Amino acid sequence: MAKKILKRILQGFLIILGLFIVLMLTPRTIGWLFPEKAPIAYHFELLDYLAIGVGLEKMADLEPEIPATIEEIKDIEYKNVGGKSLQLDIYKPKELKEPSPLLVFIHGGAWRHGERSDYLVYLVDFAEKGYMTATVSYRLDTLYPGCVEDIADAVDWIFKNGGNYGVDTSRIALIGGSAGGHLSLLGGYNWVNHQPQQDSVPVPFHKVKAVVDIYGPVDLTTPYASTQPLVTRFIGHPYTEKPDLYWDASPAKYLREGLPATLIFQGTSDNLVPTSQSDTLKARLDRLGVPAEYYKLPLWPHTMDIAKRANDYMQKKMDAFFEKYL
Repeated sequence: MAKKILKRILQGFLIILGLFIVLMLTPRTIGWLFPEKAPIAYHFELLDYLAIGVGLEKMADLEPEIPATIEEIKDIEYKNVGGKSLQLDIYKPKELKEPSPLLVFIHGGAWRHGERSDYLVYLVDFAEKGYMTATVSYRLDTLYPGCVEDIADAVDWIFKNGGNYGVDTSRIALIGGSAGGHLSLLGGYNWVNHQPQQDSVPVPFHKVKAVVDIYGPVDLTTPYASTQPLVTRFIGHPYTEKPDLYWDASPAKYLREGLPATLIFQGTSDNLVPTSQSDTLKARLDRLGVPAEYYKLPLWPHTMDIAKRANDYMQKKMDAFFEKYL
C-alpha cells in the first residue's frame, strides 16, 4: 500500500514537472515559430528570473564597451542648481559628417534612483546605427516639479547648443522608461510651456519630433496611481490635499492636437504601471489625431527590456519608428 502511494506521488510529481518544463519552454518555442510577433514571457517575475538563471533567456548587454567607431563626450554640464552640476553625455559616430538626429534617453528609477549610464545598451546600439544619442541626469532628491524642470532645461540646452555637437535640432526624440517615460512625455509634450513665466521672460517652446514611452505612468490621478507610494513620495503631498498637483504632473493633462509622434511599449504583466495607463494614452492620442504606435509585450513585467528578446524586439520597432518620423 505504501509503495502504491509513493508511486502515485512520484507520478504526480513527474506530471507536474513535465507540465512546468513545457510551460517554461513555450515562450521560446512560440518565439521561434513566429519570429515577427511580439515575444512572450512568463507572467511572473520569479519565472522570468528563473528563465534567465537556467539560460532560457539572455540579459541584454547593459554595460557594453564603447566601440572605437563611436565618440563619447561625457559630463557636459547643462545646468547647475545650488552648486549641483547636472550633466549629459553624447555618443556619436566618429565618421559623422552631416547634422544628425538626436535620440535623448532618460533613465527611470521611480524619480529617486538610477543614473544616466543605465541606458548604455540603447545609447551604443543606436549610435552604431548612425544616430547621435544622449543621456541626461536629473535631480533625484527633490519633489515634483524639480526633475521635470531639469528635463525641460536639458531640452532647452540641447536646442540652443546641440548644433555645436552636430545635432540637427529639427529632429530630436525623447525616449525613457518608467519614470523616464513619464519625464519623456512631459518634455515632449512641452510641459514647460504650460508653466507661469518668470520675470516676464517668455517660456521657451521647443518642438521635439518624437517621443518613446516605455511603460511610463501617464495619469497620476487614477485611484491606483494617486495612492501608489512611489507617486505620493514624488509629489510630496497626499492626493486628498493636492489633487491639482497630481494632475499637473500627469502627461495626460497636456494631450492636445499637434503633439510629437509617440511610440508606446507596455508589458501586459506589469504590476507597477498598469496596462490601462498606456491604453488610455494610445486611445486619447488617436482621438486627437496624433500619430501613435502601441506595442504590448505579452506576459512581460516592468523593466522588461533588460531581457534580450524584449530589448531586440523594442529596438526593431524603434528603428522603424525613427525611420518614419525622424
